[in-house]
Amino acid sequence: MTDLSGQLMEWYNAYLLPLLTTWGLRAVGGAAVFLVGMMLGKSVRRGLVRVFDQTEMDETLEKFLTSLFYYLIITIAGVAALGMMGIQMASVLTILGAAGLAVGLALQGTLSNVASGVMLLIFRPFKVGDFVDAAGTAGTVESIGLFTTRLNTPDNVHIIIPNSGIYGGTIKNFSHHDVRRNDMVMGISYDDDIAVAVETIRSVLDAEDRVLKDPEYVVAVSELGDSSVNLVVRPWCKAPDYWGLRFDLTRTLKERLEAAGCSIPYPQQDVHLHKVE
Repeated sequence: MTDLSGQLMEWYNAYLLPLLTTWGLRAVGGAAVFLVGMMLGKSVRRGLVRVFDQTEMDETLEKFLTSLFYYLIITIAGVAALGMMGIQMASVLTILGAAGLAVGLALQGTLSNVASGVMLLIFRPFKVGDFVDAAGTAGTVESIGLFTTRLNTPDNVHIIIPNSGIYGGTIKNFSHHDVRRNDMVMGISYDDDIAVAVETIRSVLDAEDRVLKDPEYVVAVSELGDSSVNLVVRPWCKAPDYWGLRFDLTRTLKERLEAAGCSIPYPQQDVHLHKVE
């Protein structure tokens, strides 16, 4: 037993103790570096939140940027901790690079959505609450995420669109400007007096409070159609009044034009029948 105890002590002193001393200190140092990195990341994230709150930055962009800086600091701290523990970083970086390439190829579509989401958050072609037409879908923006954008259509249907489909296509933002123009066409008969029709339309627009004085509206003859003389009616209004004004003007103009003696024609066809003996 004495010989065995002596051999164990010699093995402990010759191998185990130096190993524990060297790697133990490295492990403690690496853990300390990683913990400091985590504390620093949390501190930076809290500081950024306070700064962004003062600048009234969009909540979605704020969360993205704070999380980006936090995980960037954590990643740097992890790499530094591995280096402190004596792990060859060249091998680690090679493995991470190969793994990143494989993951990137496998998640190509997802990464494309993330990249598009970042571009949408940075360049801000629209914001939450805007009414847009994007990727062939029109609706009010509910949220802008890293992967998808959520819209609510006017008939209350919830639509989820991948960001790559939005950023890679044409975006129409109907809420970007405070003022919009209603483009309407009213047809009258060729037998009607154009001057009477124009004056009637102008009187309706002048009496409507939602029609803006500046920019000035336009009423003009635009086309001599197959069955009617077409007049363009283009009043300007505030964006929230667009649809209400359009609906009300359509009815009011029809009623007032008919009261003024103008008729609104519709396409007709004359059919001639010939009897063949």
